[in-house]
Amino acid sequence: MRIAVGSDHAGFVLKGAVVAHLQAGGHQVSDLGTHSPEPVDYPPICAAVAREVVGGRADLGVVIGGSGQGEQIAANKVHGARAALCPDEFTARLARQHNDANVCALGARIVAEELALSVLDTFLSASFEGGRHLARLQQLRDIEAEECSGAGPAQKY
Repeated sequence: MRIAVGSDHAGFVLKGAVVAHLQAGGHQVSDLGTHSPEPVDYPPICAAVAREVVGGRADLGVVIGGSGQGEQIAANKVHGARAALCPDEFTARLARQHNDANVCALGARIVAEELALSVLDTFLSASFEGGRHLARLQQLRDIEAEECSGAGPAQKY
């Protein structure tokens, strides 16, 4: 499987373990950074991972940060990305089975390395169930298309 991986500085160490684990499992890994523990902004890195997946250059993606929250949000800004924060195996399995998630977000300050690798294995081995979930995925695509068209309701912050 082709997997794109990216992290910010908080996820840098865990990203190294994830990349090694994936490569040991026979996966082709694209490491999109960061490549040091120096502080870095995560949005461009996470968007790059999501773009690899949506563009078909990777089958799945993994984004890693301190909590994984911001990384998930950044990846989900890419049209077609379905990033899920996965703090445990149950969430990872359901993200794939029910939501057809294509990017796994991990929090290096939330899950220890051993659990993170188990969560990732669960994410990679699960597959979309289809069935009753198909209509909901289409609804998500419809919302995304509406928002991207500019026809959605304006929001002020």
